[in-house]
Amino acid sequence: MTSKEAAIAVWRAFGSGDADRIRAVLADDVEWCAPPENATAVALGVTHHMVGPDAIIGFIRDDYRRLFPGGMQVDPISVTAEGERVIFEQRQSATLANGRAYALDYVFVFEMAGPRVRRIREYMDARSGHDQVFGTAAAGRIV
Repeated sequence: MTSKEAAIAVWRAFGSGDADRIRAVLADDVEWCAPPENATAVALGVTHHMVGPDAIIGFIRDDYRRLFPGGMQVDPISVTAEGERVIFEQRQSATLANGRAYALDYVFVFEMAGPRVRRIREYMDARSGHDQVFGTAAAGRIV
C-alpha cells in the first residue's frame, strides 16, 4: 500500500465513525494540530492540538457531531503524495448546529508511518470559518 492509499484509508476510517476502525489507522503517538483558536475548537470548547488516538476518536465521534450534527460533505480538490507525506486539498460543507451554512476550503498534511498516520496538520481560512460559525455575534460555545 502506498502512503497515498494509506492516507485515503485514514479519511475513510474517520468517515465511518467506527472507533476500532479509526484506532487501526492511527499511530500510538498520533497528533492532530489545527490553527489555535479556530472556530471549531472555540465553539466546542476543545483543544486545537489533539494528542493520542483516544483524543482524536473522541473528537470525531462526539465533539465534531455537536457542531456538524448532519455530518460534513467533503469534496476533494487534490491529493498529492511525496514519500510519507500526503497533502489533501478539499472543500468541506455542512449545516451547522446553529442552522447556518458552512463551506470552507481546507488543506491537511498527513505524515504517514506505513499504514498509520502519525501527524495531521490542518490549515484553513480561520477568519472565514469563525465568521461562518459565529456570524456577527460574539464568539460562544456550542453545548
